[in-house]
Amino acid sequence: MTAFKERVTTSSTPGRMSLAQIVEILVGGRLPLRFTAYDGSATGPADALGIDLVTPRGTTYLATAPGELGLVRAYVSGDLQPHGVHLGDPYELLKALDADVKVTRPPARMLADIVRSIGIEHLVPIAPPPQEVPPRWRRTAHGLRHSRTRDTEAIHHHYDVSNTFYQLVLGPSMTYTCACYPHANATLEDAQDNKYRLVFDKLRLKAGDRLLDVGCGWGSMVRYAARRGVRATGITLSTEQAALAQKAIAEEGLTGLAEVRHGDYREIRETQFDAVSSIGLTEHIGVAHYPAYFRFLRSKLRTGGLLLNHCITRSDNRSAPAARGFIDRYVFPDGELTGSGRIITQAQDAGLEVLHEENLRRHYAFTLRDWCANLVEHWDEAVAEVGMGTARVWGLYMAGSRLGFERNVVQLHQVLAVKASESGGVDLPLRPWWQP
Repeated sequence: MTAFKERVTTSSTPGRMSLAQIVEILVGGRLPLRFTAYDGSATGPADALGIDLVTPRGTTYLATAPGELGLVRAYVSGDLQPHGVHLGDPYELLKALDADVKVTRPPARMLADIVRSIGIEHLVPIAPPPQEVPPRWRRTAHGLRHSRTRDTEAIHHHYDVSNTFYQLVLGPSMTYTCACYPHANATLEDAQDNKYRLVFDKLRLKAGDRLLDVGCGWGSMVRYAARRGVRATGITLSTEQAALAQKAIAEEGLTGLAEVRHGDYREIRETQFDAVSSIGLTEHIGVAHYPAYFRFLRSKLRTGGLLLNHCITRSDNRSAPAARGFIDRYVFPDGELTGSGRIITQAQDAGLEVLHEENLRRHYAFTLRDWCANLVEHWDEAVAEVGMGTARVWGLYMAGSRLGFERNVVQLHQVLAVKASESGGVDLPLRPWWQP
């Protein structure tokens, strides 16, 4: 217990451990952060970044959902308060926790002492913060996973937060997908414009062509293409996205070329498109639906038409696709990720010829860094728009995602494919025709 005497200050009653002592036990005495608690105890380096447990309710969240989910509940509700970082960008705090903190289960006797010290009343579950959705098995009232009804509910949870909030975070481009940075010092807006340029060029679009953009968001790709003479149709399940996109199309005078519909991508009836872009949709459709998804996209293309699929992937092809914990409950309900190998396999099995793929993983880390910077800059406005709890969710989610991309936990792949003729003929250059 020498380490505790050196590092822990406590005001606990005799025979009971303080909250700081309990934390020390759980992390094996290795805590790179400063932890303080409402019982007056503290541990960790005095000058380090840290986190404060400020209410007994936070203890209940931590005790009834050990691990990530309990931490998130306490953080989102304000029962855990970080210090040394901004709520809009807790990246440095998460980085320290991810690298240095390993929680271990104590022996049974010590665990009993911990339970007695915190109090049996803290082992009774309480309602989670209102930003949390039920676990997957309790969402059956909304239909089977990835049914149209349930997908609509999931999209509503994430994308219909507030157009104003998204404008504060995403900036003028209103683009909620990975940017492509032409150089390390490029601005977010330049990088997003460069991403749309890259997609446009990979698809070999030109004036008079027809583009279908599935899961089109606020219509940025649709409008980018229409400004260059392409007849572009987009579709989104989000009512707020569709409304803003339709308004932007009218304001830019693109009504004759661009259209954004509110609905499910499977409702598109037109065919013979010269190109199809899917930028950030695949994450939502479910891995089991990939065969039907790629067959559908192929059916929308003319022979010789091109498909660009841009989506977040796992860094391997073995991990279970379904998200858990924080991401599933607070960010992307029913979201699923898999490796780029499975994306390519399913596209090929649907009859598409894959021409090229590239990984923009590091670009997404830059993108998330810049989104967090926007949230920090506009923090008071964001809180006023969506409330403190939701703003905390977004700061935590984006900073944590940045760390995930930096550490190669997740990646971002663009896959380019063509609908070749039955004889295998394609009218394309022999080598890539676009600039990186």
